Amino acid sequence: MATRALWKGHLSIGELSCAVALYAAATTSDRVSFHIVNRKTGNRVRREYVDEETGKPVDRDDQVKGYETSKGNYVLLEPDEIAAAVPESDKTLAVESFVPCDDVDTVYFDKPYFVAPADEAAEEAFAVMREGMRKKKVVALARAVLFRRVRTLLIRPRGCGLLANTLNFDYEVRAADDAFDAVPEMKIKGEMLDLAKHIIDTKSGTFDPSAFDDRYDAALAELVKAKAEGREIEKPKRKREGKVIDLMEALRESAAAGKGKRSAKKKASTTSTPKRKAG
Repeated sequence: MATRALWKGHLSIGELSCAVALYAAATTSDRVSFHIVNRKTGNRVRREYVDEETGKPVDRDDQVKGYETSKGNYVLLEPDEIAAAVPESDKTLAVESFVPCDDVDTVYFDKPYFVAPADEAAEEAFAVMREGMRKKKVVALARAVLFRRVRTLLIRPRGCGLLANTLNFDYEVRAADDAFDAVPEMKIKGEMLDLAKHIIDTKSGTFDPSAFDDRYDAALAELVKAKAEGREIEKPKRKREGKVIDLMEALRESAAAGKGKRSAKKKASTTSTPKRKAG
């Protein structure tokens, strides 16, 4: 694997263990990024910590982390005190249990990592763990010290390797009721429900991540290119949004539009070049 491993250790299931490496499964490094620049000089600017009261810069040696206990009052924590609180790492992904694949709500998913054998000696034991999970249709819940914190990871088979997701802690996940409490319970039936199902049928497809583009990032890249080349920048035309007055009429129009597109697609796929008659 060409990418650099972020973490190396052992995947442990009971007495079975093998050396593994974790690789980032997603990255934002290809996004357009900016520096803060002084408009007058064209030079980059740097951030500087200043005392909130005096306005004077604070030297690095005088900067310390503080936890606010009340307004303006802080408990100061020295770097060595914080370092001592970091749990010791034994470099082990210790599997604590196996659960059915659908038991873990995706709202708990944090960052994804690819897990692969760290060397040839680990490949057989790694394959045994992977295929055992695949055969039983379960995922593993493991714990490890990753990046200074004890994390729980969900591990599942992915191709010839494993995919691990760090999981959010329970206190980090908000209750759905906080968002849905004001949503009324409504029963939809009859023509309205039939139209909704029809629209879904006309829009059915498969998940293809390559089809989803980052329009904002692409627009930024084009903006940078245009300015670098000295081209005139055209302002995008904004579409005026119309208000939906009649929900039923909107559903009917959507269903009709979807049906028309599907019929045209089907006609195009069944149309073939006419054969020439033998002379």
